[in-house]
Amino acid sequence: MGMVLALTLSGCASMQREPSSVKLDNTYVSKSQDSRVQFLILHYTSDAFEKSLKILTEGPVSSHYLIDINPPTVYSLVDESKRAFHAGVSRWGNAAALNAASIGIEIVNLGDRKTAERTVWFDYPDKQIDVVIALVKDIVKRHQIRADRILGHSDIAPGRKVDPGPRFPWKRLADEGLIPWPDAAYVGVKKSVYEQQLPDIAWFQKQLAIYGYGTPQTGQMDKGTRDVLEAFQLRFRQSKFDGQPDAETAAILDAMTRPEALVK
Repeated sequence: MGMVLALTLSGCASMQREPSSVKLDNTYVSKSQDSRVQFLILHYTSDAFEKSLKILTEGPVSSHYLIDINPPTVYSLVDESKRAFHAGVSRWGNAAALNAASIGIEIVNLGDRKTAERTVWFDYPDKQIDVVIALVKDIVKRHQIRADRILGHSDIAPGRKVDPGPRFPWKRLADEGLIPWPDAAYVGVKKSVYEQQLPDIAWFQKQLAIYGYGTPQTGQMDKGTRDVLEAFQLRFRQSKFDGQPDAETAAILDAMTRPEALVK
């Protein structure tokens, strides 16, 4: 897969640091440092390649990478040392305004189209996802990004954004060891328990916040809570993402927030 990236990476060359007019002594190096990149955010473009490229290169928004469909080419649009404007108003855990601490990947996908009867979502071709996974692995390795900080736009901006949508195969990233995933056996047991007695809304709000979502702590089923529940379901229960609390969602949330499942 490294060969795939080598063959497909194209676009802007890396921007070189301007020579300093000040003589620097590099004898000493601080141990207290890490990459400025703490998050990796995945998006879909909701448009075809040509329009997406124009928006991302000439408009007020941008991303570090754009991945086309056929062939699944990776275009480098913003150097990783620079800030791209892809996250907008965003939050995860105690971090906000994530543009400054993240790398953004835009994936060419039409997203959703509404008809009179239903909303149609578009699939991601397997070969495109192969390249997405290879790029994610490369970025994670270079910046040591934590597994729980590989996120969708919908995770960091619930209610405002739904990308990369219910067709994005998060489970494939989990199978590659990139992100945590709920244990199916544990979920099955807990689902039976929660079918007998569903936790109250305050429990859902608390657990969603523990996992990382910016969640209202009102104890009420308000719009903000529905938005966050929908975002969680878009990621972990894509067959039904109505933003409503139910036994299966509770079981998955329980699985993802037990101490041994949380990424330290």
